[in-house]
Amino acid sequence: MSFFPGKQHKGEKRPELRSSHPSILIINIIKSNLILHEDYRNGTEHTEIMDRIPWVEYNIKKKDFASLPLPRVFATHLPYYLTPRDLRNKKGRLCYRNNKCINIYYIFYKVYKLQNTHSENVTYLKDAWFDHISGWYNHANDFNILFLTYEEMKKDLRSAVLKICNFIGKKLSEKEIESVVRQATFENMQKDPRANYENMPEDIAMKGKGRFLRKGTVGDWKNTMTVAQSERFDEVLKEKIQTLPIKFTWDIDSEM
Repeated sequence: MSFFPGKQHKGEKRPELRSSHPSILIINIIKSNLILHEDYRNGTEHTEIMDRIPWVEYNIKKKDFASLPLPRVFATHLPYYLTPRDLRNKKGRLCYRNNKCINIYYIFYKVYKLQNTHSENVTYLKDAWFDHISGWYNHANDFNILFLTYEEMKKDLRSAVLKICNFIGKKLSEKEIESVVRQATFENMQKDPRANYENMPEDIAMKGKGRFLRKGTVGDWKNTMTVAQSERFDEVLKEKIQTLPIKFTWDIDSEM
């Protein structure tokens, strides 16, 4: 599986990530709206997101990670077992989204060169989605991890911002908190070319096929999935999801 669509990284050496350097790792599985985590306005708001928060598995700018200013912040879609060992014992933020919404966004994600049928998506979500979550959860002791869901952020963004600040030990003034909350809304980020990766190379982004940030709504799967498809998802995940002490919200008013 390619965790960043459109690119295979056979034989490519990952940049060195020295364990002595303080780092923050933002982790999620594909299409869980990691982008909402990437917009802290600290004077770098005019910098491309991939320059501010490079991807561990997709070093498009060929950056020397060891030379980045501290504290360094990285993003990744990688599962636990593929994450560089040097990043262990760092602070990690895991953002997850309910699998039905991810399914819909995964289908629309062919703007970034993915072509999948619904049945393939069920297999993907049954295996990759659950394995990604359980892998990180079961190895939480190797990292200092904050688990956060996209639905939590949508329901109460301010509380999520405060939770993240407390986790990383960042103190913000009330004015700064308000600024972060305002700038990090899906609606504002959807208007930002950097958040939409509009400057992404043509070999990844299929320009004119759609936007990277599509709707961002919780429960949008109801507008696309049939009842039978929804029941199939429930059937596939019911047994597995019970082993995780994490609640997943299928729409803004309900939890599983």
